Amino acid sequence: MSSMVVADVDYTINLLNPEHHLANVEVSFPQTKSAALVVNLPVWRTGKYQVLPLADSVRLFTAKDADGRTLPWTRTASGEWTVALEKPTSVTVSYQLYANKLGQRVNHIDASHAFLDASGTFVYSPEFKHEPIKVTLAVPSDWNSYSGMDKGEHKHSFTASNYDILVDSPIETGISQHREFTADDKQYELVVWGEGNYDIDKMVEDLTKLSGQAEVIWDDYPFDRYVYMVHATSGARGATEHLNSTIIQRPRFSYRDAKDYLGFIKTASHEFIHTWNVKAYRPEGLVPYDYQHEGITELLWISEGSTSYFQSQLLLRAGVMTAEEFFEDLAKRIEQSGKTPGREIQSVASASANQWVSTGGDYAANHSTNIYSEGFLTSLALDFSLLDETDLAHSYRDVHRELYKSHRIPAGFTVADVKNILHKVSGTSYDNWWQEHVNTPVTLDFDRLLKQAGLVVGYGDDAKSEPYVGITLANDSLVLSRVLRNAPAWNAGIVLGDEIVAINGLKVTAAGFEARIKDFKAGDTINVTLFSNDKLKEVSLTLGEQKSGKQTISSVEKPSRAQKAFLKAWIGIDWPFEKDGKLIAK
Repeated sequence: MSSMVVADVDYTINLLNPEHHLANVEVSFPQTKSAALVVNLPVWRTGKYQVLPLADSVRLFTAKDADGRTLPWTRTASGEWTVALEKPTSVTVSYQLYANKLGQRVNHIDASHAFLDASGTFVYSPEFKHEPIKVTLAVPSDWNSYSGMDKGEHKHSFTASNYDILVDSPIETGISQHREFTADDKQYELVVWGEGNYDIDKMVEDLTKLSGQAEVIWDDYPFDRYVYMVHATSGARGATEHLNSTIIQRPRFSYRDAKDYLGFIKTASHEFIHTWNVKAYRPEGLVPYDYQHEGITELLWISEGSTSYFQSQLLLRAGVMTAEEFFEDLAKRIEQSGKTPGREIQSVASASANQWVSTGGDYAANHSTNIYSEGFLTSLALDFSLLDETDLAHSYRDVHRELYKSHRIPAGFTVADVKNILHKVSGTSYDNWWQEHVNTPVTLDFDRLLKQAGLVVGYGDDAKSEPYVGITLANDSLVLSRVLRNAPAWNAGIVLGDEIVAINGLKVTAAGFEARIKDFKAGDTINVTLFSNDKLKEVSLTLGEQKSGKQTISSVEKPSRAQKAFLKAWIGIDWPFEKDGKLIAK
């Protein structure tokens, strides 16, 4: 642990009456000779590339000088207050904070705990952004406090060398379960708030295995201590990476079932990888963080998609995920890509630059590319290309090892930097590959791609052809929440928000819709009656064809030694299939 710094900016947050999500925050800034002190609250938080109304939680804002006299201030931007000063003085800012943004992982206060992400909790002044910081919490007597920051003078205080560290080191304080463990000579903590069906000992066991796998990609660690924070709660799910910690939120009863638990541990792996990829090195457009403005970059697909790509590989190598689970996950991603027409419209570079205004939903599926899912598949294609070009001597892991080695914060990396690393690793120019796979919308040939590793994409033996409409129903109703571009419904003129009433003149229900469609066969034409913008209309629809069941990944019929070697160089395990092509049971 580093030595404690002397704080020049002091934060105090009073959480002694937390029942109504309220806290009182006081910030003491050093003396300034400026005519005004600008005070900001970020308009976005790290890990979520979207402008948010974070300052809406601030009320009763006041400012006082060194003698305790009230200073005048004006609101000069959505996340900015400007305090007028007549003479040089220190300034103390106070405000009430309403903290009820649990699902956004910004802040949350109740009778049992407080989760505090500085971006939605603690204001800063650009003038003192780089000064040392101390945070002191006043909390109920039975609470405990945890953070990736260094410990302060007592168990409810922390120190940081600047605001960038504070904003990337959330605090979890309250009634929780806590465990400590080590992996590869690094110290780890697991803090779990909330009751649920989780097994904290199994979580520690698997997080220990995961945390020891970093050497597969990187040569060393950007931290000495790392904190896994988990919220087992209701109505909130997701996760956010931080400097040497993460916050993971899962429904409280989503840990016992094997598939649910796998979802948790994959999320933990994703956030752990982010400690390098994003927190230790990230694209130039996000260096340094500008908390009051967006940071645009065409490389977010590397930050997010590549992190998703590596997350299951680390778990597979650690023995936490089976080969069967690994290939199920990959097959699901490939299948989902095939059902997302937006991949034909937008490149991953464009999606990265567009992330700040991406809203998801029907439009995104039809016209946009997701930096996570398509970034994953672009990373897969790049990995296979490097393995092929270097006769298995190098892989995409080497690219990230070099990014960590040569482009660490405070530097940022550019497209040219990544291309130079690709050339260095492979001995080949990747300009054309980049134009075809990154700058251009692409639909990958997975049969050709996976054949290099002795794999084939298909369906189970029980799969059969079924009629296909290309719509998604909303919330157990017959209102359409999605109509896929160029699918039968789209081509028939059915649009988002339409409500289906009948098929061939007979009433249909949401519960019986799929069964009703299966009464027909692909190529049949049906008449669909629906309400469109509250007006009744009827359209003629010709049913398409799709395979039933889910896609699978299996072995080619007679894998060669070269294919088996490719697979091992790719994911680090021996050939996992029996002679009959079935996965070896473990």
